[in-house]
Amino acid sequence: MAESRKVSKLCCVAGFAFLALTGSAFAGGSLKDEPKAEREFTYSFTLTGTSDYVFRGVSQSDNDPTIQGSFGIGYGIFYAGIWATGIDWTSDKDANIETDFYAGIKPTWGKATFDFGVIYYDYPGAWNGYDILELKAGVSGEIVDKLTGTATFYYSPDYKDKEWGVYEVGLAYALPKFHVFDPSISGLYGYVDDYNGGTSYGYWNAGLSLAVDKLTFDLRYWDTDLNAGECLAYTGNGTNLCDERFVFSATVALP
Repeated sequence: MAESRKVSKLCCVAGFAFLALTGSAFAGGSLKDEPKAEREFTYSFTLTGTSDYVFRGVSQSDNDPTIQGSFGIGYGIFYAGIWATGIDWTSDKDANIETDFYAGIKPTWGKATFDFGVIYYDYPGAWNGYDILELKAGVSGEIVDKLTGTATFYYSPDYKDKEWGVYEVGLAYALPKFHVFDPSISGLYGYVDDYNGGTSYGYWNAGLSLAVDKLTFDLRYWDTDLNAGECLAYTGNGTNLCDERFVFSATVALP
């Protein structure tokens, strides 16, 4: 029964991705982050200060501010990089840093960009094997002028003897320039599905971004459908980590 349920959900994701692809392919717009066709080596750095590190609707920094940074490289359709952030879990887990290693490819077809990759979440110092491996498959494209859509599926085959999938869909709209800023609004809905019958939940966000040169400010509202008891069962770390919240972030991207 569990296997048939999983296959059905994978088919739904594949169908959604196909619809997103065909919709964007006929839209006639350009992609916001379409990889360059020529083979060219690129690199990037980012540094972010945020009022709260929220991952899939759940605070990973105990509702406190933290610092994040990344380094990425690209060559043609290939990309890879490392991203790190401060976290604040309970003392028994004893992890203060999350380090994510990622790699993948972004091929294009018509007006759609696909994203096939792998992410390894590493938590130095955490006991009892909290590290996670996820596979990612997604598609994005401009649906109509200035409106971009994304659909992404994440799959983890084995985390503490568990297996889960994460489904995300999002929209972003570029607003007219305001003084020196290039504003945009965006929103996302996601669903974490525990295939082993554990805690599954939905999460969402919506926010406004203001970009100027290499600096981006972001104000975002987050929430989940977890109540206090379900939040504690899911995180093992508190009942108020899954509540609604506003998160402010400022990011510098180079070059």
